[in-house]
Amino acid sequence: VQLQASGGGLVQSGGSLRLSCVVSGNDLIYYRIGWFRQAPGKEREGVAYSSSNGRSTWYADSVKGRATISRDNAKNTVTLQIDSVKPEDSAVYYCAAARTGEYAIIAYDPQEYHAWGQGTLVTVSS
Repeated sequence: VQLQASGGGLVQSGGSLRLSCVVSGNDLIYYRIGWFRQAPGKEREGVAYSSSNGRSTWYADSVKGRATISRDNAKNTVTLQIDSVKPEDSAVYYCAAARTGEYAIIAYDPQEYHAWGQGTLVTVSS
């Protein structure tokens, strides 16, 4: 499976960002999707997660209440929207895929995911 993230750019503080992750090579329904971000000098951190059917989601405390992850399995696309963005939301954002299954995964652990997109840079101006 391949993933391609897009939608990054320059966003004003207080505005919204909307990132897309397109999955190819296999149907999206077979994958749980996580969004991660990495700021310069910091470790990669989990931001949001969606189960394969979209019924289960998870958000990091840093974006909870501001972020929404959604997916359209028919279009093989997962979207992350973050509202009321802050300068600390600036980072390279990555989407990642983990095979669906009966077992639970740690949504915010990068090691749970076996396929990654190339990342898209988001810069929030103050």
